[in-house]
Amino acid sequence: MHRLSASSAAASRSTEKFPLVMLKTMTAAVWPGCLQGVVPAPGETVALAPLSDRSDRQAAPVLFPKYSFPPQLLAGCLRDLLVGRPRSFQADANRCIARLNPPLQIFGKDNLPARGPCVLTVNHYARRGFGAWWLALAIASCLPVEMHWTVTAEWTFPGRWFAPLGRRLSRLVIGRGAQLYGFTPMPPFPEDLAARAAAVRRVLGLLQKDPHFILGLAPEGGDSCDGNLSWPPVGVGRFGLLLGAGGARFIPVGGYEEDGILCLNFGPAYELTVPEGLPTEEKDRQAACTMMKNIASLLPERLQGAFA
Repeated sequence: MHRLSASSAAASRSTEKFPLVMLKTMTAAVWPGCLQGVVPAPGETVALAPLSDRSDRQAAPVLFPKYSFPPQLLAGCLRDLLVGRPRSFQADANRCIARLNPPLQIFGKDNLPARGPCVLTVNHYARRGFGAWWLALAIASCLPVEMHWTVTAEWTFPGRWFAPLGRRLSRLVIGRGAQLYGFTPMPPFPEDLAARAAAVRRVLGLLQKDPHFILGLAPEGGDSCDGNLSWPPVGVGRFGLLLGAGGARFIPVGGYEEDGILCLNFGPAYELTVPEGLPTEEKDRQAACTMMKNIASLLPERLQGAFA
């Protein structure tokens, strides 16, 4: 899913040619939309480089799960987009994850929420052949009720010649995908104050209206170059504090692949707070750090990045 975000505000790092990028954008936006990454391959085996330049030995191949969408699902999403009919993200997630081979492995099942209000924060893990939208699909398939996601409002394609056109097209397609599932698009640029404030108000309004509201959020807002945890954009911590003040508990989730299996590790719920009297910037940083450290504790050490 691109990327998910509470402030879903990181730029896309796509290095693909423009036509292929936009095709992938149009396909991906139908899902949690906007969890950044590339369209998943049906299955993938990656041979590692030789152990050293002096050796002819090759490391054992790294095996990944087989990811695939149900054949009728994309057609159904396009049909519902055309007629303006909403879809159940949970139902679509169940169909997708049921095809996963090997099956999804879940740790910390006792920490799964039966209802809200709560915020599930997950790392934005991605690699070539795996888009982070699979984490959103996997999480949604674990819950007994529908959940809401914030998604980036557009891809930014930094440094690419097609960025101006790519941003406009991605904004259109992502917006349609978010509308299909009722998600909230979050503009990626901090200077888009009015639009970002409107998105925050919408999410807070949903939290106030629904006592069982469950929000999905990837604080990093975009892929890192190596799949490791990275710092969230400015403002994510403040957004989290507003959600906490609205009564939402936070449940961290670590998503990763291990021994050819997609894994989700759910941690215990906690309240997101910071000491009183801190400057606004420090409150933001401390809250973001708390979210990321809780996620890091649920990941293999190799993916913990700066939060190890």
